[in-house]
Amino acid sequence: MPLYLYSILVVMLTSCSSKAEQVAVYIPESIAKTEVLLNPAGETIAERFLPPKGYIRITTSENSFGAYLQHFKLKPHGAQVHYYNGAVKPNDNIYDAVLDIDVGKRDLQQCADAVMRLRAEYLYGQKQYDAIHFNFTSGFRADYSKWQQGYRINVKGNDCSWVKKTAPSTAYASFKDYLQVVFTYAGTLSLEKEMKAVSLKDMQIGDVFIKGGSPGHAVIVVDMAVNEQTGEKLFLLAQSYMPAQEIQILKNPMNAGISPWYSTNFSGPLFTPEWTFQRSHLKRF
Repeated sequence: MPLYLYSILVVMLTSCSSKAEQVAVYIPESIAKTEVLLNPAGETIAERFLPPKGYIRITTSENSFGAYLQHFKLKPHGAQVHYYNGAVKPNDNIYDAVLDIDVGKRDLQQCADAVMRLRAEYLYGQKQYDAIHFNFTSGFRADYSKWQQGYRINVKGNDCSWVKKTAPSTAYASFKDYLQVVFTYAGTLSLEKEMKAVSLKDMQIGDVFIKGGSPGHAVIVVDMAVNEQTGEKLFLLAQSYMPAQEIQILKNPMNAGISPWYSTNFSGPLFTPEWTFQRSHLKRF
């Protein structure tokens, strides 16, 4: 007899191949029916989304990447996701909240870019400049520490080199220019190779489900909760997508009873509103 009694929820999900398929998803009955999990007045991720009954939010150390994500500011409840060009993204059971961070005016800050943006913004805020670096798809390593010294990247095909162009600066505007270059030449293929694989049981806030490819996709774990009696972990996911759009907290199409929380106790693929991941796709910076 399994640890949980399960009920079966049959959901219609659209895969990346745009084919609708009927999937039997097993839901822990102990969390299938819960109280309200949303605080509309909450201004941050941790304030807006309450763990289900029996679960407590995982505590993160001060100034950690996990704490940065948990306490990330959200736009007011009901805010719509906008594309880089200002158009509104239709919300067909895709997202529950929008992170309060710009998407830019170019079609650059897509899925992997949003993950890199959050990581880079955290490190920049901590003044850990030497830790900010990402690889281009070509394999070139773009270090912010080099950029801040006034060097810029000269790109010719797959060949890249640093060229001294300007005075040293750690100004935020210059940091944003660095990210625009990274978004242009990096993506899911390069980011996936940079990260290390982790198991679901060891999941931490800041871990990323990522599948490199053209197209590929990436979503980031922005909060977690745990059942103190069973040890079961729940997590929240955030994404950008194509075309470039504001970062959003995803709904859970596998279990409306705990949405937007996801449980680590899933078998088979992880279904998110716009992509399907495998357990092996969980990675860490």
